[in-house]
Parts: sequence; C-alpha cells; structure tokens
Amino acid sequence: MHKYKDFLKIICEIAVNLNVKTETGSLPKCILAIESSCDDTSAAVIRDGKLLSNVTHTQEVHEAYGGVVPELASRAHQSAIIPIIDAALKQANCEKEEVQAIAVTRGPGLMGSLLVGVSVAKGLALAWDIPIIEVHHMEAHILAHFIDEPKPEFPFLCLTVSGGHTQLVKVLSTDDFELLGSTLDDAAGEAFDKTGKMLGLPYPAGPEIDRLAQQGQAVFEFPIPKVAGFDFSFSGLKTAILYFLRDQKKKDTDFISKNLANICASVQSTIIKILTQRLQAAAQQTGLKDIALAGGVSANSGLRSAVRQQAETNQWRLFIPQLQYCTDNAGMIAMAAWYRRSAENYVSLRFTPSPRMTMGQR
Repeated sequence: MHKYKDFLKIICEIAVNLNVKTETGSLPKCILAIESSCDDTSAAVIRDGKLLSNVTHTQEVHEAYGGVVPELASRAHQSAIIPIIDAALKQANCEKEEVQAIAVTRGPGLMGSLLVGVSVAKGLALAWDIPIIEVHHMEAHILAHFIDEPKPEFPFLCLTVSGGHTQLVKVLSTDDFELLGSTLDDAAGEAFDKTGKMLGLPYPAGPEIDRLAQQGQAVFEFPIPKVAGFDFSFSGLKTAILYFLRDQKKKDTDFISKNLANICASVQSTIIKILTQRLQAAAQQTGLKDIALAGGVSANSGLRSAVRQQAETNQWRLFIPQLQYCTDNAGMIAMAAWYRRSAENYVSLRFTPSPRMTMGQR
C-alpha cells in the first residue's frame, strides 16, 4: 500500500498546479476507458466509435464476506488495473501513442475504488499529455445500448437495474437524461444479494437465485411496496423475507433446505413485479415505445423474460445489451466518452471522484 499512497500523493501535488490538455486540433479518435466503481476492474479501447476491446477482472476476494468490502476492493483494483489496461491495449492492437484521450468513471461508486481509477487516469494523462473525460457510471449503463446494433431512437425509456441503483430514466439524447424514478432505499441488486445471504447462498447471490428460481414455483407471497410515482423501494421486501424465514424456521428447522427453489422463485417473482409495474406505468405516462433494459440485474433471465412479454403485449421495441455490457465494464464507459469527447467536456487534474454523483453533474 505504501507505493500506492506515494503515487496518490504525487498526483495530488501535481494536480494543484497543473491542468491536463484542454484543447486539441480535432476530436479524439482513440480513447482508453477505465472503470473501477465497485468490485470490477475494467479497461476498454474505442476507436472511431467502434469498441475494439473490453477487458474486465471480477474480484473474488469478497465471496468469503457475503458482500463487497470497500477496503479490499480498492486494494484489488490497485493490483489489477495496470495489467487490465495493458491487456485492453493489446487486445485492441493499440499502441499508447495512438490513445488521444482517457475516459474514467468519476461516480457514483465506492470512494476507494473510484480513487484508484481516477488516480491512474490522471497519471496516464500526465505521462501521455492527453485530456481526461469524466463519465457518470449510470449514464454509461444506458449508453451501452449504442455499442451494437440495433440502437434505440431518442427519446426512449430505460430501466436501469444494478447492485446499487434502480432507476427509470427518460433518455432525450446521449447527454440529456431525465430521471423519472429511483430507489428510495435498497436497490433490486441489493435485495437479491441480501436475500441470498439469508438463504446461505454464495456471493453474488443474484445469479444463484436466478438459477434456483428456474427449478421452483412462486408459491410464497411477499408484499409489493406502495410507493408514489415511479420510485422504487426494496427494504420492506427484504424485511418481509427476513421475518418470513424466521417464522417458518420456528415451525421447521429444515424449511429453507426443503423449499429453497420455491423461495428463490417467489422472491425473484416479487422483485420482477415491482420492476415491471413501474416500467409499465412510466411507459404509459410518457407514451414511449422504445424501451431499454440496462445494468447488472438485467442479466436476470426472469426479468428479461418478463420485460420481453411486456414488450410483445404493448408493442414496444425492446433493447437489451449483450451480457458483457450489462455488468460493470469499461466498454460502456468508452461509449459514453465517445459522445462526450469534445474539448468542453475535458476535466482538469483538480477533479475528484464523486461517490454520490448525480445524473447531469459535471
């Protein structure tokens, strides 16, 4: 950790007096992107709007703790980030001299994790004398839809569901996002992971609950929270599950093992109902027919199936990125930066990570 602290100190001292380059003769054609907001270390290269590489390392150190440990996450980023950047450049067959800008996640996310990515981005920008483009993590999840064809048309409605965020966003352009609703407490991904911890499932629990749910039936009922507007709430559901399991285990100590698949199916069904009901209401109010699904939880097979059924019933055009672009990855950061690569969007070395960065914050 000493070398890492020394590096941060040097970066901070230089940042007080220097800015990275803020003007170029033309827009960057090749951008190196870095993502380190939580527990995935990722780097990607985009050239002329085409993604050439997207390399991601998922940290396994958190499995023993049943959730992400921020300090361990930042240390793991420190060890992995340079090899991941090197791998992304090699996969793209790109020399460092060809990179004309650095894109990095500024927030939201874990402060220590963001700090590693931002510090490395500043170091590379100084060494290579190129500008930095800051990217909002949740905006990038939405713009992941523009990596491949087909692409939604503006305006469109996007349900973004990840480990820490659940949002409904009206997307007016690549740089204009209207937040219609967000989580008031726990996000959908947290509801999956916390339920998994109650059930004794390995972390991350979302994929395991999805797998088990396909083997069971949604025979247990859990409450659907009554929340005004398009906001979400999952803390009440988490508490209801906790009390349900406690009461059932009093009657039968083996209740969970005997009913694991059905419990998973019931929990997953409830979470999906909460998400799809809000999506349906937002689509009806806005009148939008281009509907997008994004974020790590969009990889859930039950959610995908439910939204596809909704799309067929309502005659929506549905857009879901490839699985590799749903979870946290630098490919989506690169695509977001591609649309923000003009000089007015470059940031100085004085900028800092923003763990609670809001949409539109610059």
